[in-house]
Parts: sequence; C-alpha cells; structure tokens
Amino acid sequence: MGLKPIGDRVIIKQDEAETTTASGLVIAGNAQEKPQRGTVIAVGDGKLDNNGNLVKPQVKEGDTVVYSKYGGTEVKLEDEEYVILRADDIYAIVEK
Repeated sequence: MGLKPIGDRVIIKQDEAETTTASGLVIAGNAQEKPQRGTVIAVGDGKLDNNGNLVKPQVKEGDTVVYSKYGGTEVKLEDEEYVILRADDIYAIVEK
C-alpha cells in the first residue's frame, strides 16, 4: 500500500457490509449500511501534547477496531477502499 498516515491518523480497511439478515433475507446493495468495524492497516507516529511530548495512538497494525460512523475520510487506492481517521475517532479494539 502506498499510504502512510501522519500525526495521530490511522488507516483502516473496512469490513464487508452484511448481505443477509439473521433470518436469511438478502439485503439490497443500496440498503446495506457501511460497517463501523475494520482492520488497522497503518498507524501514524502520534501527536504532541501541551508539553511537547509525543502521544502515540493506542492501536497497532492488525487490530480490529470499532470507529465513529461519521468520522474519517474514505479513499480508494489500487482498487481497495480505506478509511483514514484520527485515533480519537476509534472507540474500541475488538478482542479475539
């Protein structure tokens, strides 16, 4: 991948949208909600606090995370779609 996040930004590969309901009904493509879950692909170096100390993001590459529905920017690179967002827009790390 040719993207390297700067500051406290994180690049996430979004999980695929659900195509069927729990009861087995097929969801139309335009009715599918974008997931708020994905895998961290790259992490920036962090941001400076008020004292000039570098604060690194709490996530690392490979983590599965839940993030803000409206946070971030969607980008497409080499036929793959990614979301770039600030580490503060990540709400949780999914533990396996």
